[in-house]
Amino acid sequence: MKILFTPTKIGALEVNNRFVRSATYDAGAEDSRVSDWQINLYRTLARGGVGLIISGIFHVTDLVAKIAPTQNLLTNDEFIPGLKRLAVAVHEHGSKLAVQLYHPGREAFRRLKPLGIKTPGPSAIEEGEDPYFEGSCREMTVEEIWTTVKGFGEAAARVQEAGCDAVQIHGAHAYLMAEFLSPRSNSRNDEWGGELNNRLKIHREIYKAVREKVGPDYPVMIKLGVADGFPGGLEFKEGLDSAVQLAELGYDSIEVSQGLRGTKWAQTEFRDKIVKREREAYFRDWARQVKERTTVPVMMVGGLRSLDLMEKVVESKEADFVSLCRPLIKEPNLVTSWRDGQPRRPTCISCNKCFENVLSGSRLRCMLKKSGLH
Repeated sequence: MKILFTPTKIGALEVNNRFVRSATYDAGAEDSRVSDWQINLYRTLARGGVGLIISGIFHVTDLVAKIAPTQNLLTNDEFIPGLKRLAVAVHEHGSKLAVQLYHPGREAFRRLKPLGIKTPGPSAIEEGEDPYFEGSCREMTVEEIWTTVKGFGEAAARVQEAGCDAVQIHGAHAYLMAEFLSPRSNSRNDEWGGELNNRLKIHREIYKAVREKVGPDYPVMIKLGVADGFPGGLEFKEGLDSAVQLAELGYDSIEVSQGLRGTKWAQTEFRDKIVKREREAYFRDWARQVKERTTVPVMMVGGLRSLDLMEKVVESKEADFVSLCRPLIKEPNLVTSWRDGQPRRPTCISCNKCFENVLSGSRLRCMLKKSGLH
């Protein structure tokens, strides 16, 4: 267990242990701003001992609607003060804060469809055309792509100005960058589509835009979907090649996850019923191979529950960090309890009722038991 509580670095940033709170959408913003409720949530997580907290999604552009009214925006400077308060709350307890930046891409269709508006995506798709996507979208113009790239850079500058420690670019979970990378959702015939190098172009351009704004030493991380959750989408070979290219480009850390989602929990990053050891660490092999092929810190996420398994992952250099989401919703003090000599399994059973609750518009909380994140 000792290695899990040793410090390590992401670029110039030192993190005091190997535990990451993986980005988790909490539906807690008020008027698109950081709310007092969110500040209390993050303060509780920091008090609970997590070395690096990655925020829920912050939207970077006004070109397309948020996926929900209670989502955070970072589209102009008026959102900086709230983010400053969030950073202070996390730093009070010795944790570091990274802010996750994203564009929803075609996933915004649920809010736009009732308005008769088609959300932009890499390529046009009509409703019913793809069994793994229940909506429709139109093809983004090249001008819109460049505006989005610029939005990521400007949002990153605001994160840095607010005193946060890093940014994480969201390139997974069916959102815009995962859509560009997957040949399933990107059938463009210009420089943004086709072969892998073209489908990865938006990842490179966003990195360059962000790096130009934050300078050479500020940590710029990425959460990368290295394969889709169903046959006929992005295959791991291309995802692994993408991870290697992005690490060589300059991304300071890679959190290895899934790209497009299927229609069942088992085809998503939220695989359920992680109650037996053999169901744990379902992205382990992907993360291990990314770690073998790159020199940047790798974060392993996906159903990690047993402390001794996490220790083995770090000791054997399969990953540098272990990322937790659902266990910390129910038990935000879990890392502290482990540090204090209680190496028990989390009580979370991965029922996913917490996510269903958030998708219904309510704030993040464990639905089975009162937790510290109410």
